[in-house]
Amino acid sequence: MNSPGEAARCAFLVIGGGIAGASAAYALAGRIGGGGDGPVVVLERERAAGYHSTGRSVTLYLESYGNAVIRTLVKASRAFLAEPPAGFAEHSLLAPRGAMMIARADQGEALDAELDLARSTGVEAREIDKAEALIRHPALDPDYLARAMFEPDSMDIDVHALHQGFLRGLSARGGRLVTDAEVEGLERRRGLWRALTRAGAFEAPVVLDAAGAWADGVARLAGVPPLGLVPKRRTVISFDPGRQDDVGAWPMVIDVDEEFYFKPDAGRVLASPADQTPVPPSDVQPEELDIALAVDRIERATTLSVRRIENKWAGLRTFAPDDTPAVGMDPRAEGFFWLAGQGGYGIMTSPALGRVAAALALGAPVPADIAVDPAELSPARLV
Repeated sequence: MNSPGEAARCAFLVIGGGIAGASAAYALAGRIGGGGDGPVVVLERERAAGYHSTGRSVTLYLESYGNAVIRTLVKASRAFLAEPPAGFAEHSLLAPRGAMMIARADQGEALDAELDLARSTGVEAREIDKAEALIRHPALDPDYLARAMFEPDSMDIDVHALHQGFLRGLSARGGRLVTDAEVEGLERRRGLWRALTRAGAFEAPVVLDAAGAWADGVARLAGVPPLGLVPKRRTVISFDPGRQDDVGAWPMVIDVDEEFYFKPDAGRVLASPADQTPVPPSDVQPEELDIALAVDRIERATTLSVRRIENKWAGLRTFAPDDTPAVGMDPRAEGFFWLAGQGGYGIMTSPALGRVAAALALGAPVPADIAVDPAELSPARLV
């Protein structure tokens, strides 16, 4: 621990302990080894890492989701999620689920576009007829459902185990997480970034801005112009489906225009109206209108009745203007590295994106097994 007035020194300072910061810190610590106060220090503003986004996520490993860059990162993350390194987690990070994208009669063109995209990107997905869709998910309303696409290789992700695995791995590799350490000042002095926090001062030649919804605010503290990131609220409810059949075997269901989605979870159903309401960075709470939309859309698409909402919450998903993460050095500020704007894709891309961020922060090439062009991720495209 640093003495009063003395800054703790490290090689890389990561601001934000959610899935983005945790995965990048883990990958960085694995590449540069131990020494000193730790090769990598992660500063987390809350008392628990991942409080605003990672810890409130309802996620799925889904290769048919997102733009071309996102899909590449998702595919490159699969091997890690399927077989994490020894000691990373106590059990598998993936569990069979399957995903069904459904369409009403008026959404046929949208489903055709999804099928074409799946074929062109090599995603294992196929159209299934209504009879098969109703067998796979007997709660769907046959009068609502017109067509469906099924992606059998989609999996549930154990988000908590993944996030904690990155943080434990960081510690095992000599790095450390400092919680209750909101960055209140950030400036460049003699080739080092100096961060002032409630937990003391920290210095490093490179700072990674992985602060999620607060990333633009961190940049302003550093005197770096923001990228125009937009935090958006996403609402989730859970309810008892009121059925005796094997609810746990149901696939996740996603409306083809992403007007809603729902999936089973521990005997209940988790559902969202897929809202994306721009909000200031904050501890967001669900709005009654969004809860009502979730209930209405689920009841119109299925034979389920939402008699009582067991739980409700909202989380933040932060997007860059082009829906592609900003990962790389800012061309206007030496040693200031962006790792922000993961949107709703941060968890399923984290193993690959963490490795990409580590490589770029070290000035190394992108790993050969991850076929992304650094220019597509570079924050320079948004400047």
